[in-house]
Amino acid sequence: MANSLVFTSYIVLVLVLILASRGAEAARAFFVFGDSLVDNGNNNYLATTARADAPPYGIDYPTGRATGRFSNGLNIPDFISEAIGSEPTLPYLSPELNGENLLVGANFASAGIGILNDTGIQFINIIRIFRQLEYFQQYQQRVAAIIGTERAQELVNGALILITLGGNDFVNNYYLVPYSARSRQFALPDYVTYLISEYKKILQRLYDLGARRVLVTGTGPLGCVPAELALRSRNGECDPELQRAASLFNPQLVQIIEQLNSQIGSDVFVAANTQQMSNDFIHNPQAYGFETSKVACCGQGPYNGLGLCTLLSNLCPNRDVYAFWDPFHPSEKANRIIVQQILSGTSEYMYPMNLSTILALDSRK
Repeated sequence: MANSLVFTSYIVLVLVLILASRGAEAARAFFVFGDSLVDNGNNNYLATTARADAPPYGIDYPTGRATGRFSNGLNIPDFISEAIGSEPTLPYLSPELNGENLLVGANFASAGIGILNDTGIQFINIIRIFRQLEYFQQYQQRVAAIIGTERAQELVNGALILITLGGNDFVNNYYLVPYSARSRQFALPDYVTYLISEYKKILQRLYDLGARRVLVTGTGPLGCVPAELALRSRNGECDPELQRAASLFNPQLVQIIEQLNSQIGSDVFVAANTQQMSNDFIHNPQAYGFETSKVACCGQGPYNGLGLCTLLSNLCPNRDVYAFWDPFHPSEKANRIIVQQILSGTSEYMYPMNLSTILALDSRK
């Protein structure tokens, strides 16, 4: 018995030393919060209809298998991980996220969620944003148990963080049904103001939990996705009401980022104008090598915009010529284009700086 205890203690000590040395030389940790645009598979472990763990999802992923990413292949967090020289983050609910893998970071995102707790209620069991932040606290305790509280705090303070929220608060809440509860409660401008005030609290909470470099994406061009074209479009034009929602939301998001950075006295939060990034290839698809930005690769009905992407759906043979993979989500190629702008985009796309500038500044610390 004594020998087995000594052996166990030895194994624990070796693991701690490995993790400590790895932490000193590894790429910075990366944490992801948000919805289906950035979910790497958390919903696979939940009893929910908001999932992407069956073919043809993942058809172009390196393993060729569906992973829970709402993509034909890699998604936005994957390309950011690649850019910072890190392994892709594992979903927080994955049983593989333990030991050494914890030092890479974690993905807490869950398809269907929004800024508000009543967003996505039709999906039933999803990880709402307040719960994602609770998991982030729990994660820090788990890492502290391995490398100590001080080093765990350094890991979190030095990490890069991505948060993507807001789109579902419109398409899966305010505009989900005619005369929705929220649309009866608020006129659109007032709803946007309310969303922004709630988002500000979320970002402040992230800062309180140790986040010091946070990429905050705005909503995409909500009225231009194939799902909305199928339901609302006349002659293939983007729906003006949803476009108005995005145009109200995104500038106000930049304003609260400016306010928070000013209060903190540091550029902690960085706004990514994903609406403009997406508009570029939606309005001029040929310039980016796409044949269409209106029709989804996988789906059915007008613009392949209705229902879910399943094995019974229409499936395009070449995903690289479609800007949208399914009725709501960009293709892998479109995700890569978005991350290229996050990395090196001008102030039109990234404010107050792009990711390449962040990496250069932080390397000097």
